[in-house]
Amino acid sequence: MDSLERILQETQSLQNRLIVTDGVFSMDGDVARLPEICDLAEHYDAQVLIDDCHATGFFGRTGRGTPEYCGVEGRVDIINSTLGKALGGATGGYTTASQPIIDLLRQKSRPYLFSNTLAPSVVGASLETFKMLNESNERVEKLAQNVALFRGRMTDAGFTLGGDASNAIAPVMLGDARLATQFADDMLKKSIYVIGFSFPVVPKGKARIRVQLSAAHAEEEVNRAVDSFIEVGRKHGVIE
Repeated sequence: MDSLERILQETQSLQNRLIVTDGVFSMDGDVARLPEICDLAEHYDAQVLIDDCHATGFFGRTGRGTPEYCGVEGRVDIINSTLGKALGGATGGYTTASQPIIDLLRQKSRPYLFSNTLAPSVVGASLETFKMLNESNERVEKLAQNVALFRGRMTDAGFTLGGDASNAIAPVMLGDARLATQFADDMLKKSIYVIGFSFPVVPKGKARIRVQLSAAHAEEEVNRAVDSFIEVGRKHGVIE
C-alpha cells in the first residue's frame, strides 16, 4: 500500500488515474486488500478496476465476488469478470460500471467493436446462472463447507496451504518443482486429478499443487482427496 500511495501522490497532476488489480490472485488464492485500495482511491481522487474472474459466482456471502467479501460494494468503479469458470458459461465475459463508462466502452473499446457476439445459448445459460445466484446461496454455502473441510484437514495433517482461508483456490505448497510433478502423478494414480505448478508459472522455490474446490464435490469426495494427499505426502516426506 505504501508504494501505491507514493505513486498516487506523484501523479496528482494527472486528470485520470485508474488502480487496476485482481480481486483474487489465481495462483496463490490471495485476496486484494480492497478496503485499503478503495480508501486510497477516494483520498487521491482515483478510480478502481478489479478483475474478479477468480471470485465471481462463489466468493463472498452470496457469490458476488471480492467486493462483497471485502465489504466494498459500491466503491469499486469497474468490475471485469468472466462468464466461464464458476459461472460455467465456457466463454465470454462482462464489464460492470457506471452508465457513462459503459457508454464509452461501447463506442471506443476495440475488443468490443471487433469481436463476434456471444452465442445465444451462452447468454441464456449465464442469465439463468445469475438468476440462480440471486434466488439462493445454497451452492455458495456448500462450497464454503467444502473449503473449510479441505483446508482444515490439510492444515491439521501438516501441509502448508497458501491463500485466504476462505478461498476455494487452495495451493498446497511443496517448494520443489520435481516434487510437485511427482506428487501430482501419484495423486492421479489414486484417481485424484490435481496439477503441479512450478517456475515459470510461479516463482522459483514456490512450486505447489493447485487445488480448486467445488460445490459439486460431496463431503466424502473431499475427505477421499485429503486422505490421498496424506498418503502421498507421507510417501514423499512432505508430512510425517
